Amino acid sequence: MKIYTKTGDKGTTALFGGTRVPKHHIRIESYGTVDELNSYIGLIRDQEIDPRSHEILIHVQDRLFTVGAILATDPEKAMLKSGKERLNIPKVDEEDIQLLETEMDKMNDSLPPMTHFVLPGGHTTVSYCHIARCVCRRAERLATLLHEQEPTDERVLMYLNRLSDYLFVLARKLSQDLQANEIKWVPKKL
Repeated sequence: MKIYTKTGDKGTTALFGGTRVPKHHIRIESYGTVDELNSYIGLIRDQEIDPRSHEILIHVQDRLFTVGAILATDPEKAMLKSGKERLNIPKVDEEDIQLLETEMDKMNDSLPPMTHFVLPGGHTTVSYCHIARCVCRRAERLATLLHEQEPTDERVLMYLNRLSDYLFVLARKLSQDLQANEIKWVPKKL
């Protein structure tokens, strides 16, 4: 299989189902940002982190490929007129969302209570988590814009929302594990 196809040389790309759209289409921006997020999560996973977090991040990366597939599918081509699925696209399910919530609850139980926002940083690994969290929020914003224009599976939006929260809690947990200084943001008094 060749990597280059030359079919995108004029600024368009194909969605699952064959529909061609401009490379700057909101659907492409959405799944492209999910792909960027997946790469940052791979970077976090490559750090020296605890085995459970490593395992969860592998699962998250798998789920992000599913999210990307959903976002890369032309909804009109995904279903037959009878309502049956034409394309075999995996789904994000409640268990995927619940896993993130459960993991956040477990991590939060071992962390000091949040009294202020925290400044990103303190350790390179923690900073990678914060970057991934920001990219995840951008993916969520783009996916919600897409959803307004062309409704998509709402569980994708829920998953991205929980994932950004998970990445924030993971950053706090890794700060604790790595004995990094977590600097609170205290607004300057006027």
